[in-house]
Amino acid sequence: MNAHVRVLIADDQPLVRRGLALMLAPEPGFEVVAEAGDGAEAVRLAHEHRPDVVIMDIRMPVLDGIAATARLTAELPACRVLALSTFDMDEHVIGALRAGAYGFLPKDISPEELVAALRVVREGEAILAPRLLTRLIATHVTAPERPVPPLPSGTDGLTGREREVWRLIAGGLDNTEIADRLAVSPSTVKNHITGLFAKLRVRDRAQAVIAAYETGLVTARQAP
Repeated sequence: MNAHVRVLIADDQPLVRRGLALMLAPEPGFEVVAEAGDGAEAVRLAHEHRPDVVIMDIRMPVLDGIAATARLTAELPACRVLALSTFDMDEHVIGALRAGAYGFLPKDISPEELVAALRVVREGEAILAPRLLTRLIATHVTAPERPVPPLPSGTDGLTGREREVWRLIAGGLDNTEIADRLAVSPSTVKNHITGLFAKLRVRDRAQAVIAAYETGLVTARQAP
């Protein structure tokens, strides 16, 4: 059975808020507990209603979605954010993930994709639309004039196996696929990932993927 998911919808357009609420209304296990028209109201209502997931628009008045996400991450860490935007702007994706969002999806997703994404985020996993990840790689990896930043602190302490797991995560493989590739058990892979995330100081796979590409561990032309 799917766990009950309490959702707060934050968008400055009433029709969008109502549309998202109507998409979730027939879904068993989902409850829209509040709707907010700007980021500041979203933070206030999140404190009041303690939703499991906030569907956060990026472009909003008073306090934008990225700033609101950063506040929620700091103030209500158990409340997870799924960012939505009409604009597939790379800086918005990176900004939202760095602010603490567990996922970033375009607003033209289907109701089925939204429901699946909310369940993934509710369980503490990251989700990023494949087309957005492709755009990130194309913009931030293949640009020849972009300098490669230094590796994050803690990278020097990575084992060879942790680096290999990191590279495979960046290639899009899940735990089972990584286990098959390395001829180890999925539980062993999970242990490597736990250690890897702690050393990189990242929260989830999305942040690990961004770090891998930004630091030059992998490039867009490498195969995992």
